[in-house]
This record gives sequence, C-alpha cells and structure tokens, in this order.
Amino acid sequence: MPRPAWIRTALPAGPEFEQVNRRLTSHGLATVCTHARCPNLADCWAVGTATFMLLGDTCTRACRFCSVATGNPQGKVDESEPERVAAAVAELGLRYVVLTSVDRDDLVDSGAGMFARAVLACRTYQTSPTGQTGQTRVEVLVPDFGGREDPIARVLSAVPDVFGHNVETVEGLSPKVRDSRASYRRSLEVLATAKRLAPGTTTKSGLMVGLGETDAEVEQTMKDLRSVGCGIITIGQYLQPARECLAVERYVEPLQFDRWREQALGLGFRAAYCGPMVRSSFHAEEVLAVAAS
Repeated sequence: MPRPAWIRTALPAGPEFEQVNRRLTSHGLATVCTHARCPNLADCWAVGTATFMLLGDTCTRACRFCSVATGNPQGKVDESEPERVAAAVAELGLRYVVLTSVDRDDLVDSGAGMFARAVLACRTYQTSPTGQTGQTRVEVLVPDFGGREDPIARVLSAVPDVFGHNVETVEGLSPKVRDSRASYRRSLEVLATAKRLAPGTTTKSGLMVGLGETDAEVEQTMKDLRSVGCGIITIGQYLQPARECLAVERYVEPLQFDRWREQALGLGFRAAYCGPMVRSSFHAEEVLAVAAS
C-alpha cells in the first residue's frame, strides 16, 4: 500500500545527530530509536534526545508489529547498564529521559530491578558539557512483567515521573498483533495496578492504528484506558518496520487523529498526543508538561 503525502520521514543527519550517535555508541547503549526503526529517529536525535532501551537488544517475545530481534538471552544482564545510561545522560545534558526495554521473560523479576536502578542513576547528573547541572526527569515505558504486582512495585519504588505501558492496539486485534504471552486485559491491569500502588504517579499508554481496527474500537480503547486511571494517551499510525512484520491495512487521515485527540480530552485524559507520526515517547517532555498544566 503506497504511503500518502502526509507520511514523511527524514534520513538522520546533522552534527547533533552525529554527536548523539557517537556518544551512545561509545557507551555501548541500545536505543529503541534504531532497533525498532522508529520513523522519528532523525527528528529526535537532531535535537539531542533519545529513548534508551535497557536489558539488551534481544526480546523474548515476538510481536508481529515489531522488528526487534527475538531470542532467549538466558538470564544475561549487563549490571553496568544503569551507570552507562546515566553517563550518557550527563554527557548529552539531557533534561528528560525515556527508559524502555525489550521483554525479558527469562529473568525472575522480568527486568524490573534494572528499570529501578536506571531511574535512580539518571535522576541526578553532574555538570554536563553544556554547563547544566540539575535533576533529570525520567519516564519509564515498561513491559507487562507477566502481570505481576511485585515488579511493578519495584519500578515505582524509584519514583519515575511517568509510568508508561502500551496497550499497542485495540482489544479485538491484540491476539493477532501481539505475542501470545501479552494481552489487552493484562495491559489494562498493569496500568490499574500502577495507579493503585502509586495514585500520584502519571500513567501513560499508547496504541497504533492502521492494523485493521475501526474508529469505534479506538474510541472504546480510550474509554478502557480512562477506566483504569490512565492520564496520558498517544495514538499514531502503524508503519511496517520490516517485511516480516504485519502489513499496513489503512492510513488514517490527519483529521481523524484530531478527532481522537478531542475525544480523548473529552474523556478526561490530561494530555492526548495523536497524529500520523506520533510514537509513545516522541515529544514526551512536552506531553508531560501539558498534562501537568
């Protein structure tokens, strides 16, 4: 299916992009920007921002929308990763960091401990090359941790500024789009548990459209997310990242994204970021600022 005129992606380029790329490489860090082939890589890296992917670059699950490599890391964890992420944050002078990860069903805590350590490591940085000193705000975008409460509580113990977990798609398409170990209802439970354990924490979720869902199903998903206290929602166009991934079923027009944004705000979301090129961590600092206003 040919892409419409409103879908535009730029090739990564420019001195800021090169600086981010060089420093992330020097610290041996993975980013979701590259491994998930995010269409906003050029935009984000050009302004010196990135979303860090913890726990390696091999996922134990095989969702059909994602191009990240699938395998079994067999419990392998780099214990120095939180400190290396924090060092990169300091070097780049980042004020806002998003931490996500692959699924790690091979670990007892599904990787929750690494999230908590990374949040704490990133929270305060020393003087950066630009002369900045201060506190970095940290957002987490976590897997479902098998639906268990203890790992969720472990992440929340580090007090992230935003606790994010994506439903990814509407309920009817979840079995087709996501790995069989994931489920729509479990994702709602993860968000509900986070809100119950830490009522003051802002929760966030996102979904892709263009996979065969109806507009009514998207609206129902928004209602379901609000029912578990979700405060921020993102909705973006699915773009096939690799041939083996699901094909695009439709390209949603920009006006429909505008309608969803208005509907989301009407349902009580504190912030709604909806558009063809929107991804869950894109402009995350800006979205949180809107939610907090």
